[in-house]
Amino acid sequence: MGELTPDTDKNAGLYRNRSLLIAGLIIAMLFGALEGTIVGTAMPTIVGEFGGLGLMTWLTTAYMLTSTVVVPVAGKLADLIGRRTVYVTGLTIFIVSSALCGMSQNMTELILFRGLQGIGGGIMMPMAMIIIGDMFTGKQRAKWQGVFGALFGLSSVIGPQVGGWIVDAWNWRWVFYINLPVGIIATIFIALALPKHQSKGKVTFDIPGILSMIVGVVSLLLALTFGGVDYPWGSWQILSLFALSVISLLLFVRFESKAEEPILPIRLFKNRTFTVINGIGFLMSVGMFGAIMFVPLFMQGIVGISPSASGTVMTPMMITMIAASMIGGQLVHKIGVRNQMIAGMIVMAAGFFLLTNLGMDTSKLTASSYMVVMGLGMGLVMPLLTLSLQESFPKSELGVVTSSSQFFRQIGGTFGMTILGAVMNHRSTDLLSENLVPMLKQLPAEAQAMTGEMTHLVETNPQQLYSMLLSPETLAKLPEALVQRIGPILKTSLVDSLHSVFWLGLGFIVLGAVLTFFVGKIKLSDRNDRQTEPEAETAQ
Repeated sequence: MGELTPDTDKNAGLYRNRSLLIAGLIIAMLFGALEGTIVGTAMPTIVGEFGGLGLMTWLTTAYMLTSTVVVPVAGKLADLIGRRTVYVTGLTIFIVSSALCGMSQNMTELILFRGLQGIGGGIMMPMAMIIIGDMFTGKQRAKWQGVFGALFGLSSVIGPQVGGWIVDAWNWRWVFYINLPVGIIATIFIALALPKHQSKGKVTFDIPGILSMIVGVVSLLLALTFGGVDYPWGSWQILSLFALSVISLLLFVRFESKAEEPILPIRLFKNRTFTVINGIGFLMSVGMFGAIMFVPLFMQGIVGISPSASGTVMTPMMITMIAASMIGGQLVHKIGVRNQMIAGMIVMAAGFFLLTNLGMDTSKLTASSYMVVMGLGMGLVMPLLTLSLQESFPKSELGVVTSSSQFFRQIGGTFGMTILGAVMNHRSTDLLSENLVPMLKQLPAEAQAMTGEMTHLVETNPQQLYSMLLSPETLAKLPEALVQRIGPILKTSLVDSLHSVFWLGLGFIVLGAVLTFFVGKIKLSDRNDRQTEPEAETAQ
């Protein structure tokens, strides 16, 4: 086994240029996180220039696929060949691919380069947390991971605004070009400040494990992304993707159990802390996407505010999450990891329960206050997920366990969007079939063409019907008498469907809260040179 050792003094002497390194980490993380939200604002402009509306979702999907699948690989490589080599490589890929995205001449090129950019982004995201784990003691990590966790929240708040400003002031290509000077500065800072590492002995790469994991995860994510949207869940395309995913992941488990340097060691799942913490992260991500995805839909469709104004409903949640992340980094010293995690999940559950009370007469202020409760709970929990794993494993496995936390949360987010979206569609179809379709059948014969189209949407894509509530232009084209009849039915169905989504999201959060009671006692260390293996902490 290749053992990684720094060529400088251990501990305090290892990172002599901490200020320079932290500056580089902050710059790299902020712009890496911004890329996930800033591009969405430019999509309509890009489609307007290139066409290819049917391919638009791939601009997001390509980045999501590659950034998710590369996370555990990056974490393991960081343990094997060193933080600096992996991080600088990721930054370089991100910078080059950003330039290529900006120079794209058609939608196909842009999608391919977005996939390449996702590889760079997927390497960058866990590396900051891994390096924080290297640099600081357990008690210091809590504070810094709260700060870096807040950067993710900040990117969600300012990303759309920054993207809109860039598109308006220059053009959409600068959404990508802006990464070049910033990325080069971050790369220089990080390359200068990170110490070199030397590998003693032969370094072995788990090629079968890497390939089987990539095929398995990509197949799963594609099935979840396109199932029920582009293809029926029972279609051969989706079933084949699920089958390929199961076969590949079973092969992955077999390869990992025999590999000399596995990408994700199967033995880690025997450790109670590893399994419980990643389970909490997965369940929390599944649930919280119910709020992130569907509250703006409620505000536009029911309250009747504009898309830009509905975005501001999310801002209080993100600001509260940022504040709670930073405060939680200090509070955890006083109340402990387990107690703070329990409190945070209970607060999140309370926030979801409040969302189930959203109704036809809910105001923007009331909805925003519910989101504040959600943000408070999220901010208390999220930084602790990585911190708990880093405190429970030796430095030789810091990269693997840190990247696993992000990996399971990203997978959970994809599951959440799929499961909650499917519940939304299924419940909407039932309600609209019961209430809207009989009314449509009573319309005069001259309206039969429109009636047939609406009935088809009820069965295939009910959310497109709700889009009528979001578009005054569409409503203006319909007879006033018809709008007065279908409008209340659509609104009532939308509210009831969203209640089903929020109740299911609450269920996932409650399951996560239950898991927090199984978190063992995690003591924040005063030393950052733990090199011994912890005893396997198996679930009782």
